[in-house]
Amino acid sequence: MSGLIAVQQIIGMLVNVLIMLIVIQFVIGLLFAFNVVNQSNQFLMQVYNSINSLLDPVLRPIRRIMPNTGAIDFSPLVLILGLNILLIVMNAVIYG
Repeated sequence: MSGLIAVQQIIGMLVNVLIMLIVIQFVIGLLFAFNVVNQSNQFLMQVYNSINSLLDPVLRPIRRIMPNTGAIDFSPLVLILGLNILLIVMNAVIYG
């Protein structure tokens, strides 16, 4: 049973890191969208592109399934909800 708890904690930590990356991507995107930071800022642009390259393989299948909503991309929200549902189900299975 302690092995399952360790796996659950590792998956929980990875989910938290993924959610933090989604939030950072969102905030940097807002900074660019509202011209708080210029896109010529090489550091932020590199961080944004790196996070996009990490998250794109996870978000792409969600974007294919979801309807096109125009300028607003709801796939990060769907991913966060799905990851939290996964954690809830894992906790229910382990701690039953």
